Amino acid sequence: MYPPELTAPIARDLTDFGFTGLHDAGDVEEVLDQKEGTTLLVVNSVCGCAAANARPGVKLAVANGKKPDRMVTVFAGVDRDATDKAREYLLPYPPSSPCIALFKDGKLVHMLERRHIEGNSAMAIAQNLAGAFENFC
Repeated sequence: MYPPELTAPIARDLTDFGFTGLHDAGDVEEVLDQKEGTTLLVVNSVCGCAAANARPGVKLAVANGKKPDRMVTVFAGVDRDATDKAREYLLPYPPSSPCIALFKDGKLVHMLERRHIEGNSAMAIAQNLAGAFENFC
């Protein structure tokens, strides 16, 4: 587990932008069990690719055009129960942080694993997500 003084500003990078932080398994179930609408889930991380690519890319994607009905985040290494529960909804994908998932009507419809984030620019991630939003939102 990471110290709160380290992770609080990193978490706020998304929550200050309109994402809801989910901190326990019940929070995750309440949101991801919804069978109507779209939900964007970001599994946040302290790693460099989350800071340079994932969080900026997500914020660019939701700033323009279509966007999901709900935007939520769990923090790997901080919100352990919430992250473990979120990863159950991400199966068959293996645990990955950071990662970004889009759900429509309770079903996982689009996934960016760490391997899709690491080495890609924030703009490439934003364009990928914008395409998914156009298709599903």
